[in-house]
Amino acid sequence: MSVLVAHAATGRVAREVSLVWNFEPVVVAPVIGTAAIYLRGWRVASRRMPARFAVRHLVATMAGLATIVLALDSPLDALNGLLLQAHMTQHLLLMMVAPPLLWMGAPVAPMLLGLPRPVRRRVAMALSAPQVRAVAHVLTDPVVGWAAFVVSFWAWHVPVLYDLALNSERWHEVEHACFFLTGVLFWRPVILPWPSRSPWPRWAMIPYLALVDLQNSALSAILTFSDRVIYPFYDTVSRPWGLSALDDQAIAGVIMWVPGSLFLLLPMVWLVATALADAPRPRSTAFVRR
Repeated sequence: MSVLVAHAATGRVAREVSLVWNFEPVVVAPVIGTAAIYLRGWRVASRRMPARFAVRHLVATMAGLATIVLALDSPLDALNGLLLQAHMTQHLLLMMVAPPLLWMGAPVAPMLLGLPRPVRRRVAMALSAPQVRAVAHVLTDPVVGWAAFVVSFWAWHVPVLYDLALNSERWHEVEHACFFLTGVLFWRPVILPWPSRSPWPRWAMIPYLALVDLQNSALSAILTFSDRVIYPFYDTVSRPWGLSALDDQAIAGVIMWVPGSLFLLLPMVWLVATALADAPRPRSTAFVRR
């Protein structure tokens, strides 16, 4: 979250900027708190249901939380005001990596079990309220998650809003929050963590992911092959390593295109493999010789 700091340091060499780790309390404190609550609840859940809450769930959750810190407090954050490719890497981590990892940890039960008992009761009562259930029903609808993800994806990559986020610390935080929260909504029906239920059949997640991949590829192609700098902000800073603004933009497009598509393709392959494994096999016919 040091866009303005990085922008002020445009005259420094890349070696100085790239070694900056922020570890800002606004990021680290919630991550550590969430990790502690999840770990406490996971220990209880894994004793009661070891098959449902295995070590892999713990590893996925901790990896998801670490990804958030990597995106927001690592040298990427110091470089995002100098390099579009660093900023795009942040976006990928917040939208495509952290949310599915967190859902793979099946966080609902461990997070509830990890709370102190009086707090847990209050949270459970609040979650069972009709108003909360109605809002949750809307937010967990795959159509809502898909639409929110796509709108956030395109809106924040409009040059005016993109430069607004780069020039304002507060708007930059809003941008990252939008990417992460819409990523959480988008990935939930794909991962479908226990005890979630989806109104859609599992095969429907394949076009669900493929249509987002088309959006990602379209924007990536625009960035990669454009013959002009799309975001004026990056035309005003001194980039490290002698990169031109246009070269930096092309690299950012490739980063969004290749890893971004891969993050969407792998779940599609997994869904296809799961569907084939779960498909009923035809019964063998016994031939009896007469």
